[in-house]
Amino acid sequence: MSTYRPESPRSRRKRARPRPAVRQRSPILFWSLAGIVVLAASALFLSPYLRGAGTAADVVLRISMAGWDNPVVQAEAGKPVRITMVNLDTPYHVDGGGWHNFVVEELNIHERVGPKGVLTFSLVAEEPGDYLFYCDICCGGKENPFMQGRLLVT
Repeated sequence: MSTYRPESPRSRRKRARPRPAVRQRSPILFWSLAGIVVLAASALFLSPYLRGAGTAADVVLRISMAGWDNPVVQAEAGKPVRITMVNLDTPYHVDGGGWHNFVVEELNIHERVGPKGVLTFSLVAEEPGDYLFYCDICCGGKENPFMQGRLLVT
């Protein structure tokens, strides 16, 4: 005849089935992928700031209350020039609210870019010459030599 014996907690632990091992993903793989995504996003966001003036067909001009970073743009007559204007000022700039513009009166060009903004536009100068460009929104405007530049068309 068999007698009932209650299980002790110790005997229950011995009979419990072992759990299957959980395979953990490598944290190195996760952080590597996260780093790649962050670098790619940064490169896309910062590319207008990092590129310098390239060929005459692709020019980056940075503007701030200190003036143009590249006051001379070269171009060929009759060929389009793509200009990317990068505004480095914030909206808290007291003179003009951080806005800047690119004006070439002789070519009837008036382009504006907001604070911390980027604007790309194209222009074509049909005739060779030396054209004045300037920002007249802030910091003394057209009269300030730092707010002036030259478009040299050959």
